[in-house]
Amino acid sequence: MNLTLHVWRQKGPDEKGHMEIIEAKDISPDQSFLEMLDQVNEDLILKQKDPIVFDSDCREGICGTCGAMVNGRAHGGQKGTTLCQLHMRNFKDGDHIYVEPWRAKAFPIIRDIMVDRSAFDRIQQAGGYISVRTGSAPDAATVLVEKAKADEAFDAAACIGCGACVAACKNASAMLFIGAKISHLSLLPQGQPERERRALNMVEAMDREGFGNCTNEGECSKACPKEIDMINIARMHRDFLRAALKSK
Repeated sequence: MNLTLHVWRQKGPDEKGHMEIIEAKDISPDQSFLEMLDQVNEDLILKQKDPIVFDSDCREGICGTCGAMVNGRAHGGQKGTTLCQLHMRNFKDGDHIYVEPWRAKAFPIIRDIMVDRSAFDRIQQAGGYISVRTGSAPDAATVLVEKAKADEAFDAAACIGCGACVAACKNASAMLFIGAKISHLSLLPQGQPERERRALNMVEAMDREGFGNCTNEGECSKACPKEIDMINIARMHRDFLRAALKSK
């Protein structure tokens, strides 16, 4: 396959960016999108040009490191798929592919399509944990958890923090991410003591980072590679409202 890439190039956070046309030649349909970028970068280096800077780590859809807008869609728009799992067989020979970084003020560009997602880390540090001492791991049957709640907690815990929800949202809202992190712990017995404080602190941290508000468009859940449900946003709102009322 021979493709034409339109890639966002930006040398640094304070530099002016632009779209650059780069030819991708002899691409295998079996390559992942990141493997295609690797091959393109090898060609650029041989031509003594700057390679395309992008994030990646596990390349197995687990770590949440990779991410980009492909033809205007987060991770390329394939359901339940990260950028590293997007295969070139989804494109056709001769296609023009537009590759851009996540679009969000809270995710400033570092270089090219690599963005700074440390805002997520700061939100997590604001309350996305259990601080009480629980001792060693208890036996499996010691703490009873309803099957339905255990399943919901597991689904919420699947969030990998890639930022696709933010990039897909017209308001650049992080509420699906925060809702998943809050739900993961709030649905389990161990998370109950800090449940309300957790919601209050994490939502306040989100506001400080400059993320937008949720207007229930649903694009976040559609773009999420782990298909996190929007019910987690509703649960976050309930916990936050309860905490806010009690704090007055």
